[in-house]
Amino acid sequence: MAVVELNQIAAMALPTLPGWDVAHRIFATVTGMWAQAELSYVIAEGSGSAEEVVDLVGQAPPNAAVVTVATTAPFEVAFSRAQADPTRGVSKQRDYLSRIYEAWPNTMKAIAPDLVIDTSTVGLTDSVNLVRRVIDRPQQEQGAASEHSARVDQ
Repeated sequence: MAVVELNQIAAMALPTLPGWDVAHRIFATVTGMWAQAELSYVIAEGSGSAEEVVDLVGQAPPNAAVVTVATTAPFEVAFSRAQADPTRGVSKQRDYLSRIYEAWPNTMKAIAPDLVIDTSTVGLTDSVNLVRRVIDRPQQEQGAASEHSARVDQ
């Protein structure tokens, strides 16, 4: 299993990161390379647009089972978490995060996740179990978001 995290990719080049577009390209490349490495699982965390998700999914081998999970939480919960996270940058700013949250419902609809988890109401263990359940579903059933009281958050 490999876990690729966008913010960690970006952190490799701080403070001289040329731009988030560069970090996203490197993130997609690393994720794609791991996907081609015949691992059982590759988890890519950090995509925030339908275009990025399409790019990542396009890098998976043809026979790979791809599961897209979106996470969410009420704005105040996310803002409080951002304030408490010393690694956060611009996302600690209320106006920046607010703009992201205003766009998130439409962004999530465009991403069309297989599962949406609200991290303010669903704990880690339950979230993992929900993801496992989606992974274990037959491929033809995947593609339409399954909404639980465990909506998956960003």
